Amino acid sequence: MDITQILLAAQSPDGNLRSAAEGNIKQFQEQNLPNFLLSLSVELSNDERPPESRRLAGIILKNSLDAKDSAKKELLTQQWVSLDHSIKLQIKESLLITLGSSVGDARQTSSQVIAKIASIEIPRREWQDLIAKLLSNMTQPGASVPLKQATLEALGYVCEEIPPEHLEQDQVNAVLTAVVQGMNQTELSSEVRLAAVKALYNALDFAESNFANEMERTFIMKVICDTAVSKEVEIRQAAFECLVAIASTYYVHLDPYMQTIFNLTANAVKGDEEPVALQAVEFWSTICEEEIELQEEYEGSDDANSTVNYRFIEKALPSLVPMLLETLLKQEEDQEQDDNAWNISMSGGTCLGLIARTVGDAIVPLVMPFVEANITKPDWRCREAATFAFGSILDGPSLEKLAPLVQAGLDFLLNTMNDPNSQVKDTTAWTLGRVFELLHSPCSTNPIISNANLPRIMAVLLESSKDVPNVAEKVCGAIYFLAQGYEDAEPASSLLTPYLPNVIAALLTAADRGDMTHVRLRASAYEALNEIATRRSKAICRLCCVVYCSATVHEEAMLAIGALAYATGPDFVKYMPEFFKYLEAGLQNYEEYQVCSISVGVVGDICRALEDKILPFCDGIMTVLLKDLSNSQLNRSVKPPIFSCFGDIALAIGENFEKYLPYAMPMLQGAAELLVVLDQNDEDMVDYGNQLRRGIFEAYSGILQGIKGAKAQLMIPYAGHLLQFTEAVYKDRSRDESVTKAAVAVLGDLADTLGPISKDLFKSHLFHVEFLRECLDLDDEVRETASWTQGMINQAIVS
Repeated sequence: MDITQILLAAQSPDGNLRSAAEGNIKQFQEQNLPNFLLSLSVELSNDERPPESRRLAGIILKNSLDAKDSAKKELLTQQWVSLDHSIKLQIKESLLITLGSSVGDARQTSSQVIAKIASIEIPRREWQDLIAKLLSNMTQPGASVPLKQATLEALGYVCEEIPPEHLEQDQVNAVLTAVVQGMNQTELSSEVRLAAVKALYNALDFAESNFANEMERTFIMKVICDTAVSKEVEIRQAAFECLVAIASTYYVHLDPYMQTIFNLTANAVKGDEEPVALQAVEFWSTICEEEIELQEEYEGSDDANSTVNYRFIEKALPSLVPMLLETLLKQEEDQEQDDNAWNISMSGGTCLGLIARTVGDAIVPLVMPFVEANITKPDWRCREAATFAFGSILDGPSLEKLAPLVQAGLDFLLNTMNDPNSQVKDTTAWTLGRVFELLHSPCSTNPIISNANLPRIMAVLLESSKDVPNVAEKVCGAIYFLAQGYEDAEPASSLLTPYLPNVIAALLTAADRGDMTHVRLRASAYEALNEIATRRSKAICRLCCVVYCSATVHEEAMLAIGALAYATGPDFVKYMPEFFKYLEAGLQNYEEYQVCSISVGVVGDICRALEDKILPFCDGIMTVLLKDLSNSQLNRSVKPPIFSCFGDIALAIGENFEKYLPYAMPMLQGAAELLVVLDQNDEDMVDYGNQLRRGIFEAYSGILQGIKGAKAQLMIPYAGHLLQFTEAVYKDRSRDESVTKAAVAVLGDLADTLGPISKDLFKSHLFHVEFLRECLDLDDEVRETASWTQGMINQAIVS
């Protein structure tokens, strides 16, 4: 078996060749795993083999040693452990040889595979000479640049893969020595120096005792700081990544080096390439996180001012904050449109927020002059940066410090929601959300939101929910926090009650917009709806009161309840006893037929939300719906949605719909017969006829899918009439495309539910053959439905 040819064939564009090769690889692996792995390692190490076969050999070899799934990983580990020692030795020697290959991909893959094997063997006290062998590559006379680079990468990967306790201290010392030497400016190859810095990053967890030793620590820190001003961007970035890791792992040892590090980070932030500047800011964010954790750990204890907390942020504050404020002015155009955007401006704002949490009130006088100086400037970057700065420092300082500023600036923020620049509006909406999240407390003696300013706030939020998607998303978030702030704040929570129908209608509109290119808007709108529904149990009752008491807005309130049911899901059942009487009243509102129609739609929403949990209420709902169909006073436009609603109910309660079949099916058949006498010359009647047909088909589809299973035979008596009706619709050229799709779907549901029982029915009603053929010329959706239906019918006929 020529492994090279098989590996090449496994990458062939010819599907047959590729499939055969993959089968051969699997067979070889299953029948002779030791030789399979050995062959792969030999292929990888052989510079005379094609790069393509070597690359795949390395990938398969690596995947034969490790997996994300823990159970599979353990299985692969045991397979390796059980291999013959001589085979493992040959594989490892091949891998070490490959580190000197002339092909970069082979070297890198080999270093990764070496680390995978090390992660299995070193904890078992095996391959104890690996580190020594790798280090010998660094010290041997005339070692090539590729060999040193690959060796350093292998050392880094090994350190990444194995826990620190599995390397002896003398091995750690030797690794650190080799790595630091590789970082030295006397090393002419930038590739080697970059590999050395990355290896040091992975080795830092092993260096605890080295950092405890002042002389060794100072030497390591000097090398890193020197490397942070290298001429190569990638090397500078990697050096700052090391400083970030040290800030987290060795915070307590940093004091003597902080002035040097501040100078390095300041220079990087002000003038270096963005990847380097981002890591420089990240250093200070990490210091913040360490000091916040220390404050929380020692809060309330006698050690609150423990010497463990060096208060680096507090000491650097006068210089650090101005440096970060300048980064806020370096926005990218349209950055708010990109969910994955991360740049120096966003990084600086995040760091400011962490500083605010670290030092509290002390940050306010350093930031507010910047806000005041830039908030009204003509340049949108200045206005956006000022708003971002203000929003970033709202978590940390005391309410007493911030409240006067927010109260003075709230109206300005609301006005800024009309700014001509979308990015400014986006940041302003985010800032309003932060105000409501962090400072909105109705029970406080001097609340941010009051009777006086709430109408203006609500008017701005409702209007801005119609803005471009990224702005509307932040507005929905602001509504979420505004509603959350009123939670359990009786009687203040009643202040929000008059706005509920309009708020929920606005959120529903935002969630259902046609310009839905910004997927987070829908999520944000539904989160706000869910907050109102699930955290404010009285919201439903209040909306019910609106439905009952206010004839002018109860349509919106009904729509809002449907949206709340969708957002709340099965938990909505706890509101049903209270809500049902209002729903029942809506379903019987014959005079205001729009309310009745919307109420029917809400029944569908609730069915989808509750599924079979709606069963206790179905008798009442079905009784009212059947009465509606018989009521001559009810506007005819409500009747098609009622039939669709039968389908929703059947889908929700499944075979429990059996008890309603004797009542629902005659209604469907009667409506089908009514269609025969409709005036085909009246456009309105044709349109109504199509609505009615669609409603009938949707009812049949829902009932067929709901009854499917053990009680499918219950639909046999109605199947013949359904096929006759469908054939009549097929022959009627006034049907629209939505009716065509619904008719085709119901044929598939009939075949799917009745299975072989429907064979004779379809053989005696052959219109479906031509009907489905016609559908092939229609739009994709109808064509896909027709294809599925054809499959269901074929399955029923041949079984």
